[in-house]
Order: sequence, then structure tokens, then C-alpha cells
Amino acid sequence: MKRIATIQDFSCVGRCSLSVALPIISAAGIECCGIPTAVLSNHTGFPTFFKHDLTDCMNSFADKIFECGITFDAVYTGYLASASQIGIVEGFIERARREDMLVIVDPAMADDGVLYSQITPEHAEKMRQLCALADVITPNVTEACLLLGEDMISQPTGGDIRLILSELVKTGAKNALITGVEQDGKIGAAAFDGSEFFGYFTEKIPLRCMGTGDIFASALTASLVNGNPLKTALERAVTFVGKAVSSTYSDPERRFYGVNFESVLADSAGLLK
Repeated sequence: MKRIATIQDFSCVGRCSLSVALPIISAAGIECCGIPTAVLSNHTGFPTFFKHDLTDCMNSFADKIFECGITFDAVYTGYLASASQIGIVEGFIERARREDMLVIVDPAMADDGVLYSQITPEHAEKMRQLCALADVITPNVTEACLLLGEDMISQPTGGDIRLILSELVKTGAKNALITGVEQDGKIGAAAFDGSEFFGYFTEKIPLRCMGTGDIFASALTASLVNGNPLKTALERAVTFVGKAVSSTYSDPERRFYGVNFESVLADSAGLLK
């Protein structure tokens, strides 16, 4: 069985980060090994939360994992709370590196033109260095501009997206992908593999949900590790997120803190394989 190490935070309540990566990757028939960067009582979209930072534990986690001879088919990173955590993750990737191992980086730093709390210029610079190690990066438009040191673009055109993707690949990542791209009233993702631009879009549902980027990145990673080309993995991840958001929208008891991905996971597991 293939194995993925995913390095990001865990919220006891709220569908994001490890809370979605673990079930989605597992449903794809892949062993998912969660390496937590922090544990939260609930994610930061709630009015209040408690957070226990695990930066001081991360190298110890890695030491014991590698002492046991455990190997990975991919390392997938999500939200990292500090520049020092990014440096630790770079070291983990280098220790785990072997032939054909994939590195997928979701450079979670901002959204809708607004930086997450605790994101500093040093953090952004370290994230650029981490992205240079990646086979695939999955920023949203705001994060893509931040990685390039460019002004935020609120409503990018197709030409803007292609230019941003071209510049992202020049920074070192083998493949660049931008999430949350809107086109002709639809929403999805666009990508550039160094030679070809492509994308996939689905119906835009009038519902704003936290965690869609985490669901997308987890589905994309699972599909890639299962051997699908990037174009296929992108289409399947967009489709999966669309199904989950649609299910959430139709639920009269939906909760503000996440997407009802569980309701479509069983029926959509084949998308990830």
C-alpha cells in the first residue's frame, strides 16, 4: 500500500487540514500518516479557540519515524504556523527523499487578499524556498501573488492567471496550479506544467466554505499518488470539491465551519483512485 506523509495542523472540531486529509487520502486506498504541527480545539474560523504549538516536537517526530525505516510515496504539506516550521519541513523532505517520491506543497498563507495571522515577510520567503522543492504547488490567487512578491489581484483575467502560473514555475516548482479560479461563471483550478496550460471548472455555488482548499489539495495528492497525470488529478479534485460544496449547500442544517465532504466521500472515492 502506498503511503503519504502530510504535515499540517489538526483541529479537534472543524473540517480543515489533517481533519480532511486523513479521511480523503484513506478513502483513496492510501495510508495517510499525519504529522501535526499544532493541535487546536477548533479551527480559527470560530470566535475563540485554543492552540498548542508542536514546533518543538516536529524534529523528534521525524527522528523516530526515520529510525523505524518508514518511507513515503509523497510528502504533502499544508498550513505551517511559522517560518521555523517551514525550515523543519524542508529538512523532513530531504530526509524522506527517494526516487519517484512526490512533494506537494499547499502554501497556505492568505485568501481573498488578506494574510492569515502570524504570516510575516520571512514566512513568505521561506515558503518560496519550500515551493522550490515541490513537484506541485497549489496556491490560491492571493498566495500565488504573495509567492511572487507581486501586488494582489482581486479579479484576475485568464491572461493574468497564465502569466502568474508561468512565473511560479520559474521559481522552481515543477508544476504550478492555482485554485479558486473563476471562468465564465464557473469555478475551479488552472495549471501549468512548464509546457501546457490547462484547467477544469465546475458550477459556482453561492456558498462560501472554509476548508475547500484543504479538501482540494488532499484529493489532488491522493489522485497523483495513485498514478494519475496532473490533468486528470486536477479534474477529479475539482469534481470532488464541487460535489462536497453542492451537498453542503443543499443541507438545511449545514454548519459554518466546514464542507460536508463526508456525505459524498463514499460515492466519490473512485474519483481519487
